[in-house]
Amino acid sequence: MQIARRRVIVGHLIVLAGGALIGWFYSHVDWGLLAAALLALGWNVRQLLVFEQAVREKNFRHFRYGEGIWSQLFSRFSYQRGQSKQYKKNYRRLVKEVRKSTNAMPDGGIILNNEFEILLCNKAAQRLAGFRRRQDKGQRVDNILRDPAFGAYLSSGDFKEGVEIRSSVDADGWLICRIVPYGADQLLLLIQDITERRRLTTTRREFVANASHELRSPLTVVSGYLDTMASDPDIPAHWGRPLEQMQAQANRMNKIVAELLELSRLEGAGAAPTDELIDVCGIIASVKKSMDGQSDVPEIRVECQSDAQLFGSNAEIESVIVNLLTNAIRYTPHDGQVTLRWAADEDGAELAVTDTGDGIEPEHIPRLTERFFRVDAGRSRDDGGVGLGLAIVKHILERHDSHLEIESQPGAGSRFSCHFGSDRVNVPSSKNFKHAQR
Repeated sequence: MQIARRRVIVGHLIVLAGGALIGWFYSHVDWGLLAAALLALGWNVRQLLVFEQAVREKNFRHFRYGEGIWSQLFSRFSYQRGQSKQYKKNYRRLVKEVRKSTNAMPDGGIILNNEFEILLCNKAAQRLAGFRRRQDKGQRVDNILRDPAFGAYLSSGDFKEGVEIRSSVDADGWLICRIVPYGADQLLLLIQDITERRRLTTTRREFVANASHELRSPLTVVSGYLDTMASDPDIPAHWGRPLEQMQAQANRMNKIVAELLELSRLEGAGAAPTDELIDVCGIIASVKKSMDGQSDVPEIRVECQSDAQLFGSNAEIESVIVNLLTNAIRYTPHDGQVTLRWAADEDGAELAVTDTGDGIEPEHIPRLTERFFRVDAGRSRDDGGVGLGLAIVKHILERHDSHLEIESQPGAGSRFSCHFGSDRVNVPSSKNFKHAQR
């Protein structure tokens, strides 16, 4: 290419020099140079037109075996065209392999651009949600999945978790949709069929609820007879201890049944109402008062830093506070301290219970809200815990568009905090206040 470039430059210089020489011979050097320049330009324009025609007709016989800069350009062009064909061939093969692998997936996959418009989908997406690969290309995905929950999920921009929606293909079906980043300015929507899982969950919940209802009647009878026998003055003295133990176990069973029924109710309930205002500080003060004076209870400190109120269920929020406080007391020595804190700002509100107890090992924290899970099963049983309190707290908070965060270090205590969004918080016109109570 360098040699051809030098030949072109030398050739044009020779033409210009020849034109100047002829012009000098006729006493018009400038006219000679102009004529030579026009001749060189005309030749290059002709070669350009011939090259354009060769590209259009794909006939390069004139350049294939020639020499000079235009033949070099053809060689470079031919090489790049061959590379481009190979790249396209490889790309088509890659797309075909990707499509075959994604079509083999049991879950639906839809590639979206940053405007949530459909670029590509696999067969599972067509089967699960009714997508059409060609007809729906370029459509916004919420034009196909018209569930309000999915629309709110897209609008939120928070894709850490998925969203469960009803299937548009099967009236009894349920899908979970989750969006993850994919490529440059693209998103991948994953769709999974969870119909069977929800059916099993519903069956389990109904079984627990029915079994709890069935247990309630015999437990009531047993407890009634035990109470009668315990109050009978003619009962022999050596029966006192066994009766006391039987009453304790019957009461414990009644508590388990009540909490199971409450948990079943919460799992099947929707969002909490938004037309009832809750005085959180008032509930905290009332719960603290009921705990004061009890033996082996650590110091309870209350910090109400806002008079903000919540929209929701008063009884359920009280249950959250009672369960968190009881749980903290159970694992805090009597010379320790438990702090209840309520605060709010423009982003929402936080209810936190902090203790100076034993703390929790990191591997146990993710399982704390599972039903019947207990870090120390023996101690929890002796203290009356059944492992359902935090599960109830979790479901109540979900009904109030909230969530529970747990921070703990072994030997350094724990902190259980509930975060409520601003749409669930009502701040009165009066200014926020700080109030600490021992």
